[in-house]
Amino acid sequence: MDQLSDDILTGWRRARGEASLSDVHRSIPVYRAGPSWRRALAFLGPGYMVAVGYMDPGNWATSIAGGSKFGYTLLVVALVSNIMAIVLQSLAARLAIASGRDLAQACRDAYPRPVAFVLWLLAETAIIATDIAEVIGTAIGLNLIFGLPLELGVIITALDVFLILWLQKLGFRWVEAFVIALLGVIAVCFAAQIVLADPEWGAVLRGFAPTTEIVTNPEMLYLALGILGATVMPHNLYLHSGIVQTRAWGESLPEKREALRFATIDSTVALMFALLVNASILILAAATFHVSGRTEVAEIGDAHALLAPLLGAAIAPTLFGVALLACGLNSTVTATLAGQIVMEGFLRIRLPAWMRRLITRGIAIIPAAGVTVWYGESGTAHLLILTQVILSLQLSFAVFPLVMFTADRARMGDLVAPRWLAAFAWVIALVIAVLNVKLVWDFFLAA
Repeated sequence: MDQLSDDILTGWRRARGEASLSDVHRSIPVYRAGPSWRRALAFLGPGYMVAVGYMDPGNWATSIAGGSKFGYTLLVVALVSNIMAIVLQSLAARLAIASGRDLAQACRDAYPRPVAFVLWLLAETAIIATDIAEVIGTAIGLNLIFGLPLELGVIITALDVFLILWLQKLGFRWVEAFVIALLGVIAVCFAAQIVLADPEWGAVLRGFAPTTEIVTNPEMLYLALGILGATVMPHNLYLHSGIVQTRAWGESLPEKREALRFATIDSTVALMFALLVNASILILAAATFHVSGRTEVAEIGDAHALLAPLLGAAIAPTLFGVALLACGLNSTVTATLAGQIVMEGFLRIRLPAWMRRLITRGIAIIPAAGVTVWYGESGTAHLLILTQVILSLQLSFAVFPLVMFTADRARMGDLVAPRWLAAFAWVIALVIAVLNVKLVWDFFLAA
């Protein structure tokens, strides 16, 4: 039976095309012999690359604004968002392992071309919004550490393409090692700052309890959706379903089940690490700014300047700047790969990595540079939060197809999502959609 008829019989409208990220597809061996922990180590990495998107510079803006304005109240949003992320990322890995497709390829092969084209446009919009946040965050990090003007920092961020190309030539494991190393730097920086801030841990624990005010207060809902958009990010679902296929698992059902188990453990542990970092940003803002009455701090630059006098330690701003720069560099790597997966998956267009990166980075630099020159640092803060809300609005267009595919036995075969998992995923998808409708409704009422 040829590939086309096989795919039609298994629920896909079109035959599976070229492998996702074909240059590194199945490039990392999974040893059949030996202890299971050794095979589990082969799957260590993609989850941490996905986790990068859950602590990018855009997340900083929403978390700082939320912590300074409302104290620890929005910690529950970070927790709920992280639970949603764990479920959705596990589904992204399940889709890849069961069907051999990333999410972009699955949408192309399952939907009519006009529908797939619209989904591609929305996915590209999400990646551009992500890239804008990275450009601004990296530029601010360069400004805080080296004193470079924001305008110059925005332009310099275009050069990160050479770093990414160099890492990719060394091999995909080197890309993952670079990302994990920078995540370690970020964790150390925030651990030190939390020790200096000495938050009220009872209030921190109460912040993880839900409250209806988050939904009834439009300003709080706006920031909550910003945190949601910065945590559960559309491009991460495309990214995870592509990079998990760099592992050379076998074709038998037991091997695929084992691959799914190890990939899910990898992403779950990594996302719990991301929750610690995200919560740390919000806790730091609440313990320093909100407690001292500075409830309007929403700009990363202001946060950096206020840390030293409020914490009484000269090293605090430096730690903040180093962590921000590490976040920006990490995010550029993962956004590049996500952009490649989306373009190749939806359109089957293959561009050289440097060209793809320069195009997406150029699109991001134009609005970032314009806002920086025209409005200065205050404009970049508003733009950062806006990008995260845009990501939240785009999220449903990635989540609904993912949930539909993974709940469909005709497409997933024996690896179809269990009914309880599919039901939970549908609840998550509907909650995200309802919250987005609420946000748009409040926006038009306020206009």
